[in-house]
Amino acid sequence: MKKQTLLAIALSVSAFSFSQKGELKLADKAIKKANFAEAKTALSQVEPMLESLDEKSLSKYKYLKGAALFSAGAGSKEDMAKSLEYLDQVKDNNTYKVPVRLLKEEMAKKFLSDGNEAYENKKFAEASTNFEGVYNLRPQDTTYLYYAAATAINAKDYKRALPLYEKLKNLKYTGVETKYYAVNGKTNEKEAFPNKQLRDASVKAKQHNSPTQETSPSKRADIVKNVALMYISNGEKDKAILAIQDARTENPEDVNLIISEANIYYEMGDTKKFKELLETATQKDPNNAELQYNLGVISAESNDIESAKKYYAKAIELNPKSINSYINSAAIILDAEQALIEEMNNLGSSAADNRRYDQLKAKRHGLYQEALPFLTKALEIDSKNVNAASTLMNIYSALGETAKFKEMKALVASINAGN
Repeated sequence: MKKQTLLAIALSVSAFSFSQKGELKLADKAIKKANFAEAKTALSQVEPMLESLDEKSLSKYKYLKGAALFSAGAGSKEDMAKSLEYLDQVKDNNTYKVPVRLLKEEMAKKFLSDGNEAYENKKFAEASTNFEGVYNLRPQDTTYLYYAAATAINAKDYKRALPLYEKLKNLKYTGVETKYYAVNGKTNEKEAFPNKQLRDASVKAKQHNSPTQETSPSKRADIVKNVALMYISNGEKDKAILAIQDARTENPEDVNLIISEANIYYEMGDTKKFKELLETATQKDPNNAELQYNLGVISAESNDIESAKKYYAKAIELNPKSINSYINSAAIILDAEQALIEEMNNLGSSAADNRRYDQLKAKRHGLYQEALPFLTKALEIDSKNVNAASTLMNIYSALGETAKFKEMKALVASINAGN
């Protein structure tokens, strides 16, 4: 009796094991026919006795479970996340290495397609999640981690963005890319190529000529700056400074990193350190008009008017179309008008007061004459700059230049009507 009982149990287990393998075959066939609901039903029959499966069968189950949850891209985001968990647990690399890799690539394409669509529709939070999904499946493609971080910023989800940017920072991601170009022999237009090999092959075949290549600027400074700014928004100023200083230790000559650190101090209200760092950056990049302009701004805010004038003048020299430098140059000149007006208003009616009034009036008109060229040039660069036009209108009115006043008044009305 004991032998018969043992035999019955053995037969029962064997039959159940056979049944499990049969269900796995059914699930496999259903998936190949894209009948994912049927596959899930078959797999549910296997799940109560997973512990009894051998390693190969367990790997098959996990692969099939991942495929069924993914459902050729029709699965929900939660199902896709679970699908990836199952695929990562597949241990039988000999049989399932290629199928798992191909399925993960399908998932990556789905995440990328959904991410691009969400981005185009300005659904930045959704885009960020999808781009991170691409990165998780293709960790070598760090560009998608950058996209995930940048779109999280667009969505104003700084809690999510910070760890993504920190990961980029720790990976030393730069985003620097080399793009390859050549001129089409028929159209004579410059065209881009996906890689150097294709470009060179086309040039060799004489379909294109004049090959060139361009290197995109590094995103490193922006990444570190964003990390630091998010620390500041969290009230963690010490971490913000450490983040930027770590990056500068790696690249002490990187002007963009120096500017980023300067901006961090500006955000913290430390204008002295801000100006000090900008001056350091200017020494390393003396032909940077934007740096000169920013030094002009901070000098003006510090009431160092003469330095501000020099910095604005240098910015204009380096970039004759620096419209803000022209407008700010006029602004700091006209700021001196207020003190003259106050003194004029406080004068009496004596002969001495009248003489002083005339002197102050002449000084006031002198300020107008000094500011005029800057405002005129600003309007020349941007004919719809209402600030420049309005200020010129007021100056011409004060100077008694009626024709020019009317011209500016009409221009201001036209600009306002178009806005």
